[in-house]
Parts: sequence; structure tokens; C-alpha cells
Amino acid sequence: MTAVQLNAEILRNLGTLAEDESMLKRVAKYLRKLVAEKQEDPTLISKEEFFASLDKGEEEYRQGKTHRINSVEELNHFLSSL
Repeated sequence: MTAVQLNAEILRNLGTLAEDESMLKRVAKYLRKLVAEKQEDPTLISKEEFFASLDKGEEEYRQGKTHRINSVEELNHFLSSL
């Protein structure tokens, strides 16, 4: 389902609830909660983005574009080089 279709469905359902003020208040409260959750978590990504990131990492590993860090000293050296 596309974003346009989802928006249309949401608006149709809101139209059904338009006469019931208590239901609209519940919907508004829930929407505020969802928006707050989305804004609070900047690391939130979709499943597709997550798996694409894993695929990219695996490909970089196969191509030898990774770093192996075996000690704290190597980690500190790597981080200071960034």
C-alpha cells in the first residue's frame, strides 16, 4: 500500500469518527504519542534500510575494506585517525 493510499484510508476512517469528539481526542492523543516516538529516536530505520546496511557491510568485508582491531591500543589509534 502506498503512502497516498494509506493517507486516504486514514482520512476516510477519521471521517467516520468525526462526529464522536471523545474518539477524536483519543486518536489525536495516540498520534501525538507516535510522532513523539518517531522524533525521539534518530536511529530508527526501516527493515529494508537495516538489511541493506548489512548487505553493504558484507560486501565491504568481501572486498577487504574492513579493519580488524585486536587490542585497545589499536582501537585508540584507529579512533584518533578519524
